[in-house]
Amino acid sequence: MLATKIRTAFASRSLGAWPTPLEPLPPLARALGLEALWLKREDLAGGNKVRGLEFLLANVAPPAVFMTVGGNGSSHCLATARCARAEGHRTAIALFTQPTTEATRAVGLGIMAEADVVMRASSIATLPWAVLRAWLAARRIGKGTVHWIPGGGADPRAVLGHFLAALELSAQIETPPDAIVVPLGTGGTAAGIALGVAALGWPTRVIAARVAPWIAANRWRTLRLARQAAALLQRSGLAEVPRSAIRVQVVNALGPGYGYPTPEGERARMTAAAHGLRLDPTYGAKAFTVVLERQTYKLRRVVFWNTFAWP
Repeated sequence: MLATKIRTAFASRSLGAWPTPLEPLPPLARALGLEALWLKREDLAGGNKVRGLEFLLANVAPPAVFMTVGGNGSSHCLATARCARAEGHRTAIALFTQPTTEATRAVGLGIMAEADVVMRASSIATLPWAVLRAWLAARRIGKGTVHWIPGGGADPRAVLGHFLAALELSAQIETPPDAIVVPLGTGGTAAGIALGVAALGWPTRVIAARVAPWIAANRWRTLRLARQAAALLQRSGLAEVPRSAIRVQVVNALGPGYGYPTPEGERARMTAAAHGLRLDPTYGAKAFTVVLERQTYKLRRVVFWNTFAWP
């Protein structure tokens, strides 16, 4: 089985409960005028970032120190701190400020409880100073060795975890959906899904709703991550996916800035909540606006990638 071969070749850790459920939502689908709507429950395994961390924490013996960066409500930073601690490692995290919501408050408290070092920037302009201070503190507790994880876990190795999620989806659904809708932050999750869809030969569109600034969340960066992950698979002799087959459609759902709720996102969040689906305002709600615009995007049978795990 390809998934087993990939895990063996890259010595991935076991951090999540897989497969995550694929949950059909018939009442919500009818309310939105869709033929079918499914929810990929990444939230039930600690959020989407766990899949990438299984590869990013591989081949490092404990105790080690990992460092990363993100917003003070970053699900990536929380997942990194939790997963590293579970593996016997420590973490140093540099945080920038984002708007306060119920979700960011809960995540921020989780980060403070799980991380060993937290350095806060008062603004984006002072973030480099916070990163430097966190790095120096990490070197002290790590005796000079620090393992860097890019913001959001945007690394080709992490993309392999989301590639496995797409393969997992293929065993859960009889017919490929018309579209998979996913939030687009730093791009790793969308890249892995796009790579998986290409490997499966599906006609499915991967629609990535941009919820972060363009410099981090864009089509070029997402495709680059997917192609780098494809190169890892090819070099390992595990799979060969044509670059031309990897496609992703990026749409803008950012609004005034990262973490700022939008009127469209709040409408999507309330619509989902009326049918028992809880979405966070930074990622899930903004991405779900795409599902509400079914006519604009010509949607019929949709898988929505629910990435955010409430602490």
